[in-house]
Amino acid sequence: MKIHRINPSKRWSDITVFNGIATFTEVADTDTSADIKGQVLQIFEQAEASLALIDSDKSRILAVTIYITDFANFDALNEIWDEWFPQNCAPSRACVKAELVDSNLLVEMTFTAAAGEKYLS
Repeated sequence: MKIHRINPSKRWSDITVFNGIATFTEVADTDTSADIKGQVLQIFEQAEASLALIDSDKSRILAVTIYITDFANFDALNEIWDEWFPQNCAPSRACVKAELVDSNLLVEMTFTAAAGEKYLS
C-alpha cells in the first residue's frame, strides 16, 4: 500500500496517509499571542483545511492527542472542543501536559482521521 505524504519537507509532512488513515499535527500559526480559546480556534480552523485536503471532515476524526502547557486552560479548551464537534462525533482523545518548543504556544494537537476513498490504496 502506498503512503501518501502531503506537502512533504525534509523535517515533516503536513499530512501522512496510509491505508485510508491520516495523521497530522496542528498548532496556532496565525496568532501565537492569542489566549487558549483563540489558539484552539486557530487549530480547529487549520484542521478543517487539512481534512479538506484528504477529502474528509471533522465528523471523521478518529482520535486526537492534545498537548497542553497548563491545565488551568483545560476547561476553556473543553468549551471550544464541545462546540466544535458535531453531536455524537467526538473522537477518542488523550490530553497531556507538555512543554512545547515555542513558549507562546499553549496547545498542540495531533489528529488521526479517516481519509477519503482515493487514499485507501
